[in-house]
Amino acid sequence: MSDNSAAWIDSPYADLTIRDAPVPKPGAGQLLVEVRAVAVNPLDAIIQSNGTVMYGWLHYPVILGEDVAGVVVGTGADVNDFAVGDRVAAYATGLEKGRDAVSESGFQAYAVVDASLAVALPATTTFEDAAVLPLAVSTAAAGLFEKDQLALDYSRLADAAPRDDVVVIWGGATAVGGNAIQLARAAGYRVITTASDKNHDRMRRLGAEAVFDYRDPSAAARIIDEIGDSAVAGILAVAVGSAEPCLRIARATGATRIAMASPPVSFYDQPRRRGFSLARIRLFLTLGTRTALLQVRSRSRGIRASFIWGSAIATSPVGPAVWGEYLPTALAAGSHQLYPEARIAGDGLSAIQEAIDILRRGVSAQKLVIRLDPASPRS
Repeated sequence: MSDNSAAWIDSPYADLTIRDAPVPKPGAGQLLVEVRAVAVNPLDAIIQSNGTVMYGWLHYPVILGEDVAGVVVGTGADVNDFAVGDRVAAYATGLEKGRDAVSESGFQAYAVVDASLAVALPATTTFEDAAVLPLAVSTAAAGLFEKDQLALDYSRLADAAPRDDVVVIWGGATAVGGNAIQLARAAGYRVITTASDKNHDRMRRLGAEAVFDYRDPSAAARIIDEIGDSAVAGILAVAVGSAEPCLRIARATGATRIAMASPPVSFYDQPRRRGFSLARIRLFLTLGTRTALLQVRSRSRGIRASFIWGSAIATSPVGPAVWGEYLPTALAAGSHQLYPEARIAGDGLSAIQEAIDILRRGVSAQKLVIRLDPASPRS
């Protein structure tokens, strides 16, 4: 372990550049992971497209990447549940405020992760399949269970008695939505979701009892009819533009909480370059207007609508409940499926930029994964 290599972003809007990086050192409660597979997320594309607009605390150059899977090659103090040689998937939180956006980020040959946000993998699980999990399941858990979001009961995950309460998830085929379906079901809740027709069967296999096509103009009305007199425990709005139909459902059913995982506009609809442009001005004017109107309309009906921050579980009881207690057993038993499907987008760090560009053009019910060869960490 004499050297390391990473996909750096040297300045806002820049392409990723492959070069040497310091070998990270795990601190207390941390693991040093030799990364075998990484996945790209909308967050990586958004940071690259928006410069310092959203993540103003980043001091470039930094390393992106949240989803990693690999082999533990070192442990810090106070790590009791993992050992060198363990195969793990982990949520790399380096991009969060107060974290190290170099050593704790994922797009590199060796990365440091918190042991509390890592899970041992079954022997039959590939690194490529496991890399789809971390950010998606963490964001889903934050939206469902954090007290400032839907605040669902997670006290008996995977061992909960069935409930009559319904959770509505708009955008079930997304990475967050597919994991949210499974977590809500594990907590005992009934789930109604939306997806394109081709993904309906998959949503039912994940645990949804009813699925509606989000492109159907009557989808919200049909969901309201399906709910009937049942109580709605909360609504998770995942896909871009999903807040409006979710607010309609909440107003009709008496639901009081909506947790939103996506903004009302796509951040991809702007040029990836410094400075003002008409597209960027229109995007942020639309974002501000729609967000303000949503808050006014929701609060006037006693509905709390809030944006999810997936890393919130790192400092709350939700993190240990999901990562430490639920996932190890659920993955070993196969009761929590690795979702979405991994789509191999290339090999080596140099393939990451193209994968992010593909993501901007649109990927459905899949996550783009890059394989890293431990014998060639500079690739």
